[in-house]
Amino acid sequence: MSKLKIGIILGSTRQGRVSPQVGEWVKGIADKREDADYEIVDIADFELPLLGEGTGEEPGIAAWNEKLSSLDGFVFIVQEYNHSITGALKNALDSAREAWNNKAAGIVSYGSTGGARAAEHLRGIMGELMIADVRVHPTLSLFTDFENGSVFKPADLHLDNVEAMLDQVHAWSGALKSLR
Repeated sequence: MSKLKIGIILGSTRQGRVSPQVGEWVKGIADKREDADYEIVDIADFELPLLGEGTGEEPGIAAWNEKLSSLDGFVFIVQEYNHSITGALKNALDSAREAWNNKAAGIVSYGSTGGARAAEHLRGIMGELMIADVRVHPTLSLFTDFENGSVFKPADLHLDNVEAMLDQVHAWSGALKSLR
């Protein structure tokens, strides 16, 4: 069996976001494993129109669906905004359908409460999109894992949770591949 392809999806598009720092940290941990090919997938790169405001024929939508279709699983980098996920991430989730189906995903979240409420909202959406979410969920605190709210400095204790989450994403992504 060929190596699985896992996308690390950055869930924010705003200026000054810290999701690229968190995503690169997760990718650095994942790349040491050598069990799959991991890549950063930045939704900002696709310039997705708001759902219902485009024609559906925009090049970004086709490229987004093509990228998702090429992946076997996902790790979502999720920040909490007003007790939920960002509008950009919700729009990106809604801009594809079948490309998500029968794949696994993990969540790494951050916020004042570790992004737990955003992760719970994301889990409900993933169920509808037929994405199997894994149990282990690393949560990062804005108070202890970020300096001045902008420089990511994760505590060492998160490493074991990220490894366990990646173990589950890898196992489930491999198992679900037979359904696609």
